[in-house]
Amino acid sequence: MAKSKKDLVDRRRFLQGAAAGGIATLAGGSGVIAAPQSPPPQPAKLAAPPTESDPVVEVHPLTTRRPGSDFMVDVIKSLGFEYAAANPGSSFRSLHESLINYGGNTAPELLTCCHEESSVGIAHGYANVEGKPMLVMAHSTVGLQHAAMNVYNAWVGRVPLFIVLGNTLDATMRRPGVEWRHSAQDAAAMVRDYTKWDDNPVSLAHFAESTVRAYKISMALPMEPVVIVADSELQENAIPEDAALRIPKLTLEAPPHGDAGSVAEVARLLVAAENPVVIAGGATRGQEGMERFVEFVEALQVPVVDQEGNLPSRHPLIASRALLRNADVILGLEVEDFWGMLHAVRDQQERTFRSITRPGVKLLNISVAQSPLRTNYQDFQRYQEFDLSITADPQTTLPALTEAVRRLVTSDRRIAFQNRGKMLAEARQKAIERERVEATYGWNSSPISLSRLSAEVWAQVKNEDWAGGRQLESFQWNYEKYHQYDHFRSAQGAGGRLPAAVGAALAHRKHGRFYVFLQKDGDLMYAPGALWTAAHHRIPFLSVMQNNRAYHAEVMHIQSMANRHERGTFDRAGIGTKLEDPNIDFAKLAQSMGWYAEGPITNPNDLGPAIRRAIAVVKRGEPALLDTVTQPR
Repeated sequence: MAKSKKDLVDRRRFLQGAAAGGIATLAGGSGVIAAPQSPPPQPAKLAAPPTESDPVVEVHPLTTRRPGSDFMVDVIKSLGFEYAAANPGSSFRSLHESLINYGGNTAPELLTCCHEESSVGIAHGYANVEGKPMLVMAHSTVGLQHAAMNVYNAWVGRVPLFIVLGNTLDATMRRPGVEWRHSAQDAAAMVRDYTKWDDNPVSLAHFAESTVRAYKISMALPMEPVVIVADSELQENAIPEDAALRIPKLTLEAPPHGDAGSVAEVARLLVAAENPVVIAGGATRGQEGMERFVEFVEALQVPVVDQEGNLPSRHPLIASRALLRNADVILGLEVEDFWGMLHAVRDQQERTFRSITRPGVKLLNISVAQSPLRTNYQDFQRYQEFDLSITADPQTTLPALTEAVRRLVTSDRRIAFQNRGKMLAEARQKAIERERVEATYGWNSSPISLSRLSAEVWAQVKNEDWAGGRQLESFQWNYEKYHQYDHFRSAQGAGGRLPAAVGAALAHRKHGRFYVFLQKDGDLMYAPGALWTAAHHRIPFLSVMQNNRAYHAEVMHIQSMANRHERGTFDRAGIGTKLEDPNIDFAKLAQSMGWYAEGPITNPNDLGPAIRRAIAVVKRGEPALLDTVTQPR
């Protein structure tokens, strides 16, 4: 048989043959095929001579040393993925094998996950820190269905996410039974409403172009998830000898910059305003962006309603939403829900809404968030009218805006700005003092107050190169650098926070940072297998639990409904919402998956020693969990 036909591969028949009789084995992943075992002696039989009418039996090769999935790995490596998160699935088995053997399990390194929802959640947390996607492999119909919730979390969170989805499109090539149930005509359809782009390549050249294109699209602002379907036949068949394959060059899009005229008008309005306010959503994406933002707000001495950690947490210009009531100019920078910030909502039997701003306020907006709108999933919030709206990246636009402000500031305005800054600093200090007093309430109570828990963790973490403590939400924590904040945005779909913490901790690991995370009890029970992934891959971080033994937000909703329906039986609000009888032993759960864990801790005086022991474990490279039983809020 000609060499070209020998290279035609059917790995399914190879596996079937190996299972039936051990036809051939690969030696150490080298591609060398061992000689088959000699068959047992058989009685001699006389064979009838062949005739011209006898059918010709085509002999198919059983192995190949160059499957299409090897080229797919070349393409993937060209994009610089560090990790590939996956729960194993047969629809991408060839790509899986190529990654670990042909690709050497490096760049990307495979992360073994126990659920596709965890795979995507880990990639979400990683992208929040690194600002680039992790590769996720998912198994056709059922795998993508599992992953869908956290794909939606990533969509709402504006996170770059890259999914390679296995599928067998050719119906004549599907194995009978389960492979039909795990195949689809349009495999990416189920998440198309909340992904930015997808494609189903029909050739290896098509795969190369679409994979590079998808990465570029995912990274263009606003960053979002993308899906590339990797057909199983395309993965498993041999690369044709005459194939002229190449990998396109990746060139990322530059972030859009605000046009000079509009930027100058925003600067003019801000400098002339007596009571300007800036609302900062996802305005910055890194330390450089934070530093640019500090320069901008200090040039104006303008109060900032900081929604997502764009300023150091003790910056004197951080202000409360209450200042919006008297503002004459409000500038929003990548604000997710601008309308909601400007209105008060009364959630009663009849919902009512009222504006909290004064008549005539000028509303300005710089954002790219509205670009990837979809119809069905309504995550884009109420429509807000603006006096001036610029479709641009705030971080990229800030230097020009700051310079435009400085050119317009006269000596009189500079004095006014300085006086405003002093007043804001005094108000900020008073707010911190109020928080300090409020934190003392219930200091020694059991269950443990969140203020006490936060203070105890901060006291022992503050001297580390730490990251991620924002979930503890307390005035004690001093966030000075961008990476210290946990910039996690999502659809608030439960089950995403633990996998995201694993991904964030993984990203921080190579920088030598100590990652600490507040884990909620209900969220952990959605995807506890992520604990095993962290232990298996030696991803160190400290998980401190907010274990209130309930889905407490839902407890409050039931209480609200009972009150609205004039059935004030609050003692029954725990039915269907409490996680009691039995109480979940999270320490034992974590220990069973290889973690160091203590708890349940109910006495606040036991916190300090337990935190010290857990920190020592994390610093030697292992994950640690403290099951702390806390007050609901």
